[in-house]
Amino acid sequence: MEKKEPIKILLVDDHQMFIDGVKALLRKEKKFEIVGEALNGEQALSFITNHDIDILITDISMPGISGVELTKKVKKNNPEIKILVLTMFNDRQVISEIIMAEAEGYILKNTGKQELIHALEKIADNGTFFSNEVVNIMVENSAIQHAEADIRVDVLTERELEILKLICLELTSEQIAEKLFISKRTVDTHRKNIIDKTGIHTLVGLIKFALRNKLASI
Repeated sequence: MEKKEPIKILLVDDHQMFIDGVKALLRKEKKFEIVGEALNGEQALSFITNHDIDILITDISMPGISGVELTKKVKKNNPEIKILVLTMFNDRQVISEIIMAEAEGYILKNTGKQELIHALEKIADNGTFFSNEVVNIMVENSAIQHAEADIRVDVLTERELEILKLICLELTSEQIAEKLFISKRTVDTHRKNIIDKTGIHTLVGLIKFALRNKLASI
């Protein structure tokens, strides 16, 4: 059996102690390889020019280019690179900007090792990962100011909107069914209708749709 290549990671943070801490957490995880580190966005962009990486882990507040701007630049020039924001900032405006910049994940620095590993695994597998606290902030406290979405929110029924909000909180179909006192089959039908009507297939896409339309908190 062919040995699977480790996931190549670039760490970007203006605190060397934090970089060293993340490296220590992942040192024994053979599926990941820290191939580089940068203390600011400029160093990160320079590294990316000369090296192949799979995932970029970045802070938000750094000298020079912020994590938001770094995300935008990387997604524009190297869209194949996946981005996980790892920061102490839980401000809803910053989170919204990162979502709109299309980062694949956002977790807080008070996270544990297992959540960090889970986030990296999901992102590496072409998924997304937002910690529960971050998702709650995005959905329940949406204050983002954007132009109207191309898809009108009124294409969805009241029940579909209700289920959409719960999906954005990463509830499973079983959990949604229990919360709304309906069957899982009914929830799955509503999920399919939401996807068919919006053309959105990913969690991050649904969250962006919810943010743009300023859906009421649950």
